[in-house]
Amino acid sequence: RAVGCSSARIVLGEILPNVASALVVVATLEMASAILLEAALSFLGLGVQPPLPSWGLMISEAKAYMFFSAWLITIPGGALLALVLAINLLGDGIRDVAEPEGRN
Repeated sequence: RAVGCSSARIVLGEILPNVASALVVVATLEMASAILLEAALSFLGLGVQPPLPSWGLMISEAKAYMFFSAWLITIPGGALLALVLAINLLGDGIRDVAEPEGRN
């Protein structure tokens, strides 16, 4: 403000570059949390209804066959695990590229 910059210039030029990598990490963590929340709500019957596909709904419907066909639960559960892990690793990789000085 002392040199006559507007608030938008200060935010976009000074603050945003310093918090951008943290925002990316938080966004990817929130995306993974949203996916897990949707799957949990669908598993409990509070999410999407049966005509729509959901990994939580697939796991919930496979509970009755768990002892006879374990793959009915392990495949959607493994896909859910792989997706959430991939999103978290993507956010971590983007942070490493954006902030090379923070690497060990």
